[in-house]
Amino acid sequence: MTDDVLSELLRPLRLSDIFYSRWQAGGAWGVQGEEDSCAVLHYMLSNECFVGFHDDSPPVHLGTGDLAVFPYGTAHTFAGRPDAVATQPLQSVLPERVPGSSDVVTVGSGPIDTDMLCASLHYDGTTEPALYRALPRVIVLRRDVLIGEPLLHGTLCSLAPEIARTSPGSGLVALRAFEMVFVLALRTALERLTELSPALRALRHPGISASLVAIYRDYAHPWTVETLARRAGMSRSAFSETFRALVGDSPARHLTVRRLQEARALLADGSVALGDIPARIGYQSNVGFHLAFRREFDTTPGAYRKALRPA
Repeated sequence: MTDDVLSELLRPLRLSDIFYSRWQAGGAWGVQGEEDSCAVLHYMLSNECFVGFHDDSPPVHLGTGDLAVFPYGTAHTFAGRPDAVATQPLQSVLPERVPGSSDVVTVGSGPIDTDMLCASLHYDGTTEPALYRALPRVIVLRRDVLIGEPLLHGTLCSLAPEIARTSPGSGLVALRAFEMVFVLALRTALERLTELSPALRALRHPGISASLVAIYRDYAHPWTVETLARRAGMSRSAFSETFRALVGDSPARHLTVRRLQEARALLADGSVALGDIPARIGYQSNVGFHLAFRREFDTTPGAYRKALRPA
């Protein structure tokens, strides 16, 4: 069931493209990244770096062979020392990060001794499930954990030589390889690192994960708390309490958000008639859909569609 719920969690994201780069650094160096609307990966090929956030949390150490995943692109710094001041903005190092392209970046004041791969996986943020945003801001998979995951480790080991190739199809291969790393890394976190967050525990919980699959995959079904609890194999009260504790909101609220996120995707699709959308996402009346959409996004469905296609 874990694989099913992970697939359903990621499906609404609609992973679309990637920018990847190889970083080589030496001496004193530090880079200030910005908030990004994509998933970010850092894989350490050699030496080490330290990842920091804009709060009082200690820097996260990454050593050779470690992988860091930032599911929703939280702004962070990365530097050669834990006390380094990251004064170089990412924009000055990589002013153009065009999806589908790649680059090689050299930073620092000394001979190169640090090598890492970075990737930004772009997805449709308008359909980002609420639970996805509840994942940890960074998930670190250490080298020993990766070695225990042959497919993930093998894919990571193949990345450096693959992105250096210029033969036909190499760009597409690199894109698919980074996407595979992203999905496999999240799967490994579900199986091994559930203590990191309630969201990971929710995805691992047999009953709650079953209800999440129902919400994400069959959002148009006329679910109630009672029928979702039956799908979870739990009593209504135990289901509601556990769902709220792990997911962070009520089952009904989570279902509503999933439906309305799908509505935004359909509104962006000009081939779908506005009047057809309510039934396609599980609403029995246009009025109920319009009221829910306005409450959630402070605009009407028609105005939202019109704003996407200005005259």
